[in-house]
Amino acid sequence: MKYIIMCGGEYARWQTPRQLTELEGEALVARTIRLLKQCRVDDIAISANDERFEAFGVPVLHHENTFGRGGCWLEAFYPMEEPACYLFGDVVFSPAAITTIVKSVTTEIQFYASAPPFARNYIKPHAEPFAFKVVNQKRFRAAIDFCIANWHTGIFARHPISWELWQVINGNCVRQINYDTYKVINDYTCDIDKPEDIARLERLV
Repeated sequence: MKYIIMCGGEYARWQTPRQLTELEGEALVARTIRLLKQCRVDDIAISANDERFEAFGVPVLHHENTFGRGGCWLEAFYPMEEPACYLFGDVVFSPAAITTIVKSVTTEIQFYASAPPFARNYIKPHAEPFAFKVVNQKRFRAAIDFCIANWHTGIFARHPISWELWQVINGNCVRQINYDTYKVINDYTCDIDKPEDIARLERLV
């Protein structure tokens, strides 16, 4: 299985792509690569539209995401026919979280995210998504296509992102989150939304 670290998008609050933000002197994307390699994962790639991601010793799958310019966020998933695990590049993963993702087995699609009640060292007030492990790419792509085709029709309560995609995949209500249908990771693992998040996470890692 190929592990793809998603590093696309445009982030106005950041001087550089936030996946390149350093935590204890190490870029987030480099940290995720290191943790994957510690779990003996060798088939790693970065999905990005910025040449700065060429510096991390793994293949870069150039992929333009038009989110922010009228497109849907779900365009960010690099199209694959073979099984792939998509890891969000702006997440600070714990070693235990990466181990959980790598060692878990699915024959279809698995979603990884936090869920309430949250761990004491979790920095957000709400649940955050971390990764999708996809074996059935046809089913995954069909769900993405449905979201992209219908997000302007009013069936979603907001712009569809990972949570809505997971609801579509499972045939559940697209206006709510079911916390009991996915693989829960509850520790400090979390994404960064603003620069202050890095300082908070550095105290925990």
